[in-house]
Amino acid sequence: MTKLKLLIVGPVLLLLASAVQAQKFRSDDPIWEDPDRKPIPSPATIDDVSMVVDFLSNTFAHRPDDRVPGAENINTLGEVPDSSWFTNRMTMRALSSADLVKGPNSRQGPDMSKPWVIVRGKTQGITPGFTIVDGRGDTYFIKFDPPGYAQLATSAEVISTKFFHAFGYNVPEYYLARIRRENVTIGTDAKLTDENGRKRKWTEKDVDRIFKRVAVQEDGTVQVVASLKVDGTVIGPFKYYGTRSDDPNDIFPHEHRRELRGLRLFAAWLNHDDSRSLNTLDSYIQEGESGYVKHHLSDFGSCLGSGSVRIQGRRAGNEYMLEWGPILKAALSFGAWDRSWRYVDYPRYPSIGRFEADYFKPERWRPEYPNPAFERMQNEDAFWACRTIARFTNEAVRAIVKTGELRDPEAEEYLINCLIKRRDKIVRHYLARMNPLSDFQIATKEAQNVLRFCNLGEEAGVGKAESYQYQWSSYDNGSGATKSLGAVEVVATPELPMPGESATGYLAVVIRTLSPDQKDWKKGVTVYLAPSPLRVVGVERE
Repeated sequence: MTKLKLLIVGPVLLLLASAVQAQKFRSDDPIWEDPDRKPIPSPATIDDVSMVVDFLSNTFAHRPDDRVPGAENINTLGEVPDSSWFTNRMTMRALSSADLVKGPNSRQGPDMSKPWVIVRGKTQGITPGFTIVDGRGDTYFIKFDPPGYAQLATSAEVISTKFFHAFGYNVPEYYLARIRRENVTIGTDAKLTDENGRKRKWTEKDVDRIFKRVAVQEDGTVQVVASLKVDGTVIGPFKYYGTRSDDPNDIFPHEHRRELRGLRLFAAWLNHDDSRSLNTLDSYIQEGESGYVKHHLSDFGSCLGSGSVRIQGRRAGNEYMLEWGPILKAALSFGAWDRSWRYVDYPRYPSIGRFEADYFKPERWRPEYPNPAFERMQNEDAFWACRTIARFTNEAVRAIVKTGELRDPEAEEYLINCLIKRRDKIVRHYLARMNPLSDFQIATKEAQNVLRFCNLGEEAGVGKAESYQYQWSSYDNGSGATKSLGAVEVVATPELPMPGESATGYLAVVIRTLSPDQKDWKKGVTVYLAPSPLRVVGVERE
């Protein structure tokens, strides 16, 4: 290209690039897949995060200020695209009971036709575990229930995993199995870390000792949860803040990812108080000479009423390990003021532990210590998660709880009812905080285009909508300018007539829900429509 052509074409290209950059919506919006699985070299393996360091860092160093931005990894509809972190499942549609029950599992569980061979493990702790290879050559990590609480942690882990998979997260495959001492043998080179932190070979006495320190069923079997090794090479946990410096695909600060902010509501529903970096897992998925990092949530033994190695503590879900407000109240009142959660009554179900729904308030639920992503959850993030929770029908909840194979039918029914009550509390609280309109789509009615949507709040029984107020405008995708296409109109049903054929180009409509009992439903929801082809391309909420 000559210098003259460069002088002429160069500015034109710059103007075109500038014009494209100024556009609110691009031709490929809304994006449904985040291109964060581009091939990269294998990142370094990170050692397990120290709980003390994680506690101090999250409690003191990564607290939000008054300038928290909105979620950064969303598309123009406010949705989370599929990525190495997340896959849209129940976020987009109600899954069948069969899909919910299957969850992440790809097989029937460990092969029981031959004894399991221990290859490594630990004997320290209240509920020790070990890694086995089954008859098919698959590798599983085996965990037990604490003595006196058969099915407490193992069933909670399986049930919770099914929920988190349905929410959309990457999770390991967990399977329940019932074994006896004779079902386990020791591999030739199996090593363990003992109570003194020393590595040595496994002995038969070590295995005997473990089986004497775990919960045993009435029939003499021991229920265990077997976690299948995840795909790829494990490279450590992820943090709920910042990015991973050796992963070029990891560009959104974790505290500004909608699926990690909204995780707060999912964790509150299931009382996953242990939702912290220690219970996450990154793996490097090799594809040819390079690969990408896949991010998982893991370790759900401390969910529902289980504290993993014991029944859940009374503080769990109610107060941080270090929370100055209650500490100062108790100190300044010389002990006259006390924490109300200390006196909550729990039914005595050993397989359930401490889990309830009457005292539960979703807005005050707490993990063990502050989570940087949870702390930055905004109304839009909560709405995104709440909409997913609302999709779980009573039948869906029941189907998932059944995968825990609880032997006490009364305990099982109690758990189902608690989850339903907690679901309803979350939905009522968060769908009342903003206009709960969703699922916008263009349809045809009597040869005319209409914009249809649903009112999640009304469907969930949160409130009653009297009517919907709306106003159409043309929208300039370059400048952002709008021009009214008519007066404010009102309809009684969630279906809006669209402007006539004379309205070309981008369109925008602001919709407000008029309700006698929900004042925040009047907050505007702006829906953007793109031409050629006519489609919903954007949603913004006040």
